[in-house]
Amino acid sequence: METLKINTESKRYPVFIGGTVLDELPDFIQALSPKVTSILILSDETVSSLYLKETAGKLESIGQSLHSFVVPSGDKEKSFHNYYECLTFALEQGLDRHSLILALGGGMIGDLAGFVAGTYMRGIRFIQVPTTLLAHDSAVGGKTGINHPLGKNMVGVFHQPEAVFYSTAFLKSLPEAEWRSGFAEVIKHSLIADEEFYHWLVKEVSGLQDISEDKLAYLLKRAISIKAQVVSQDERESGLRAILNFGHTLGHAIESKAGYGAISHGDAVSIGMRFALKLSESISGKNLHYNMISDWLHDYQFPALPPQLAAVELLETMKRDKKSTMGHVNMVLLEEIGRAYVQEVSDSFLLDSLQEFILTDKEQYSE
Repeated sequence: METLKINTESKRYPVFIGGTVLDELPDFIQALSPKVTSILILSDETVSSLYLKETAGKLESIGQSLHSFVVPSGDKEKSFHNYYECLTFALEQGLDRHSLILALGGGMIGDLAGFVAGTYMRGIRFIQVPTTLLAHDSAVGGKTGINHPLGKNMVGVFHQPEAVFYSTAFLKSLPEAEWRSGFAEVIKHSLIADEEFYHWLVKEVSGLQDISEDKLAYLLKRAISIKAQVVSQDERESGLRAILNFGHTLGHAIESKAGYGAISHGDAVSIGMRFALKLSESISGKNLHYNMISDWLHDYQFPALPPQLAAVELLETMKRDKKSTMGHVNMVLLEEIGRAYVQEVSDSFLLDSLQEFILTDKEQYSE
């Protein structure tokens, strides 16, 4: 079992990574102070059918009241409706300020459960139990929230978990599309902060089927460590933490305009990373190996930008991004592989760049 420590201004907590980490969960909960009075497991239909019974069974020995609430699967379910339903269920079951919420699922459940925990009775404790590769990113750092029809993750709070129990055994059931989605965030971490890790990924992971147990543990530890280092310096995204959104400004716009769930988060981010990389080359005049990285992503079957999405509507959505100020888009760009920065980019330059990207992407990338 690997253990990482997340140190932020508001809280310090562990991340446990390994195939049997859930065996440690009951003892960890029992050791919390003040004593946990009741536990609510929040999950979705897909994950609950696979792992809810097993997870609940491990907690029965604790003796506290144990409840579970299941929402439909899919990113579109990270909604006001399900947020309200979760709160209603918690109130009906009598959860109090010493209760604990367990987020059992991928990024959608982690964000939703964390937002419920962060706002229920003005904030109660919660633990992240990720079940996807993608959630290695969202489960760490305390960002929680839900989507709004006008923008992804626009409603939420910063609320750190008590711990993250990352059972790699859960990942064995993931379909390839989910592996690919999560791997996009792994690639992101390497590009923004760790050139050596980027080269390791290129050399050691020739395909998603090539991620052995040892390689999985290594890349999870490396990627989470990068995020932990950034979050420790900037918990509430007042500066440095914005670099973690590399690829997300356009990626979130694609998700929003295509309809939540129509394209996976990782696929959208992969497109956003390629656009940000191309933009970085245009602004800096440097060769940042856009073509090589694009070909590398293509080898993993990451898609081209959906051709039905227009540059003008994507730009308008990007201007509502959380990093934007006074309607001006702040893009996360690369100075070089492993070094990211944030820069305001004019609407006219972004629009021209998007139009060129849309015109050439399908022809160059989807063959």
